[in-house]
Amino acid sequence: MNVSNVKNNAPRTKSRRNWKEKLTPFLFISPHLFFFIIFLAYPTFYGLYISFHSWNFFTDMNFVGLQNYANILWNTDSIFFDYFWAAFRATLIFVVLSVPFLIIIPLFIALGINARPFGHNFFRALFYAPSLLSVVTVVLIWIWLLDTNAGLVNYYIGWLGFDNIPWLTRAPWVWISLVVMTIWWTIGTNMILFLAGLGEIPDHLYEAAKIDGANRIQQFFNVTLPGLKGPLVFVMIMTTIASFNVMAQPQLATNGGPGYETRVLILYIYEVGFTGGNPRAGLAAAMSVVLGLMLLCISLVQFKLMTKEK
Repeated sequence: MNVSNVKNNAPRTKSRRNWKEKLTPFLFISPHLFFFIIFLAYPTFYGLYISFHSWNFFTDMNFVGLQNYANILWNTDSIFFDYFWAAFRATLIFVVLSVPFLIIIPLFIALGINARPFGHNFFRALFYAPSLLSVVTVVLIWIWLLDTNAGLVNYYIGWLGFDNIPWLTRAPWVWISLVVMTIWWTIGTNMILFLAGLGEIPDHLYEAAKIDGANRIQQFFNVTLPGLKGPLVFVMIMTTIASFNVMAQPQLATNGGPGYETRVLILYIYEVGFTGGNPRAGLAAAMSVVLGLMLLCISLVQFKLMTKEK
């Protein structure tokens, strides 16, 4: 064999090998990248494009610039301005009432399960099982429990001699009902995340704390919480985002009532964009963009506050 040919072919072979090595990672991520582009990136940018237009799905798009944003942000004469901020207020009420419980309750359940010598799997399954149900199933269960006239809860309240409580038809009971059913449905996921974080905290840290004379409360604040910093940040941000995106519970349980008390922002966006005789897709898209930017800002603030070095 000619030695010169071997030397000439060597760089080509190496070049092909380098090209294949560079291409391999993209082949592995290509399925996820495909679905990301089709189902997330493209709808996001298309929604942003729609927000600058007037469109009802049946006619051609009409470019209106920032008019849709003006109608919900600074044009106080617009009826959509009042309804948008009323829906945002309802959403904020739900977030303030639900998020602290959706963090604190799963955290203490996880601490209790982690401390038990027996029964870990049973209690994990017990608290996680509701999160496997669909939201429709969850709401139907709680409607059956909380119905004013035929609900199981009011049956026992009446049996004790008290008047029926309008759980699903009058404030503030509607908020209590929505928060309770949401907590029951979703605490299992956060509990699992906290349990995973607790399993990563080394036992020798607790032993050192005991040697230093720390009681259980001091161990919780000086060992457990710092060890759960990562899971806690993740749970807080994701729970806040999920609570801002609440829709099915008020839609199915109260239909936004009484009046517009529980008509949250996502439900209002759905009504503007897809219901009625004249749906306004551009206006609904603008509302979605504003909500997305709000969530981005809130998440960044939470992340900065939770990860700030003391």
